[in-house]
Amino acid sequence: MYYHSTQDKSKTVLSAQAIAQGISEDGGLFVPESFPRLTDDELRALLPLSYQERAKRIFSKYLTDFSEEEIADCVDSAYTVAKFGSEHPAPLAPVEFNGSKMNLLELWHGPTCAFKDMALQILPHFLTKSLAKVGGGRDAVILVATSGDTGKAALEGFKDVDHTRIIVFYPVDGVSAMQKHQMNTQEGENVYVCAIRGNFDDAQTAVKKIFTDPATRGILDENNMMFSSANSINWGRLLPQIVYYVSAYCDMVNAGNIAFGDKINVTVPTGNFGNILAGYYAYEMGLPVKRFICASNSNKVLTDFIRTGVYDKNRDFYTTVSPSMDILVSSNLERLLYALSGCDDKLTKSYMDALKTKGCYEVSDSIREKIQSMFYGGFADEDATKATIRDLFDQQGYLCDTHTAVAVSVCDAYIKETGDDTPVVIASTASPYKFSKAVLDAIDPGELPESEFDMVERIHELTGCEVPAPLANLKGKKARFGDVTDKEDMQGVVLRALGID
Repeated sequence: MYYHSTQDKSKTVLSAQAIAQGISEDGGLFVPESFPRLTDDELRALLPLSYQERAKRIFSKYLTDFSEEEIADCVDSAYTVAKFGSEHPAPLAPVEFNGSKMNLLELWHGPTCAFKDMALQILPHFLTKSLAKVGGGRDAVILVATSGDTGKAALEGFKDVDHTRIIVFYPVDGVSAMQKHQMNTQEGENVYVCAIRGNFDDAQTAVKKIFTDPATRGILDENNMMFSSANSINWGRLLPQIVYYVSAYCDMVNAGNIAFGDKINVTVPTGNFGNILAGYYAYEMGLPVKRFICASNSNKVLTDFIRTGVYDKNRDFYTTVSPSMDILVSSNLERLLYALSGCDDKLTKSYMDALKTKGCYEVSDSIREKIQSMFYGGFADEDATKATIRDLFDQQGYLCDTHTAVAVSVCDAYIKETGDDTPVVIASTASPYKFSKAVLDAIDPGELPESEFDMVERIHELTGCEVPAPLANLKGKKARFGDVTDKEDMQGVVLRALGID
């Protein structure tokens, strides 16, 4: 299996190079040359297997330059009971909301209580093995822009991993108090965290610029280092997310919710388009999916794009109660455009160039029609998000976070609009306690406690919902990091943090 750049498909690498490098030197993203198929017999054979065994079989189709033993070691080291609380790291929780049955795919049982753990617990193992194959003895500098959850999950995954350094940037006013506390108290000798004055898009744009700057890469090379990424631009981060959609389908068949071969709908709250793209890749492999429901918050650039074919980031930016989706530049959409254009790298590059220079682009009619045949775009504003949290708890006694609430709200709107009663899987992306202020305001509006951990305790008293140990243990923990920088100085911050400025 080879991988091409979305902006220059003459660039061809094996998976170890794609994972170690993170992003192509031309600024494009690595994508598989083709999608390996899961035949009906292969999919049926996954039904009795554990999550871990399903993961090994799917990875083996993409990581052809890894041995069977290497893949097994990565999986068995990542998805453990100690890290995820049970043998099954991604269980389904069936609920009924406004009369419709939904299956919440709980992806937040890992050490940082967010779906990013599903990928970022295994990515360090992928990366260290990739570096051994292609790194030339260099250390990897993991450069991360985060809207909240990726940062902590990456820090936790890479802390004290040999031959790696990790630097995380987050928008100073664009993450929840709990997310900020998680990152700033991070342990590990190889980690560094810095806030920026700006939003996630500012951080992401600067990180991609640093990645592709020849002079900076040259400085790292002189110091026996190389850049890599833990964002979903890295194929090693996106690949593990394919697994949980396949696994969820198997679990629904095993539970008798669907018959083998039946189609499902998949709803994903997303800003950077990576999580839903992983579901689409599972569909390309043969997973029976009828529709992908793309759920946005008030920053509804993806909703508008799916409905019109015009991607336009020239709009107001909103800081919302679902901050991990406060994004106007959805990096992984590039990979979808490449696939739907018939792997037309020149066309894909023209769209990305237009986004950089004009802030917008419009896809061809044929691509727009393909997108609309598979994707539905909808959004939930702040009031709808909080109302969904409250209503779901009142109806089912189930407490969800703000991002999951966006997905449930949009899924409910889709069902009402279309009458489509296809069984649905909804990606539930974080513990409600990561966004305690908004969740508490939703279920018990009024005067809120001042302390984040007082809010956590109040939610627990009201709902009986268990507080995850990784969050409870943060109480009283002192911050190690508190630096704030302008986006223009991020490159300097990186070099200073590495001690090579």
